[in-house]
Amino acid sequence: MALSQISDKAPPPRSEEISRYADMFSAMGGEPRLRIMRVLLAAHPDGMVVGEIGEELGIPDSTLSHHLDKLKSQDLISVKRQGTFLRYTANTATLEELLGFLYAECCTRNNAVKPKRITCCR
Repeated sequence: MALSQISDKAPPPRSEEISRYADMFSAMGGEPRLRIMRVLLAAHPDGMVVGEIGEELGIPDSTLSHHLDKLKSQDLISVKRQGTFLRYTANTATLEELLGFLYAECCTRNNAVKPKRITCCR
């Protein structure tokens, strides 16, 4: 491989970055949290208040609060106070970064997955 080909590629992620991404995936690793992420992405950019999320997914408030805190701690969701309500939104910039981390390996460096095969909303 020519040196110019190597320098054109993004540098490999540092171990701190990999650890951060692993923590993000771990935060979304449970079924309830993945469902929360999906419902917040569907409600983007407006987001949803806690009661709406709980009602939509059938998750009790105390359990929902725990899941939302975990997602928020990994910067996967954002929260804003609206009067007496908390409105949650998916942090699309963080998700884009996380997906870009995977995409860089699977679809650009070695073409393990062809970009045309990646679809959304099946």
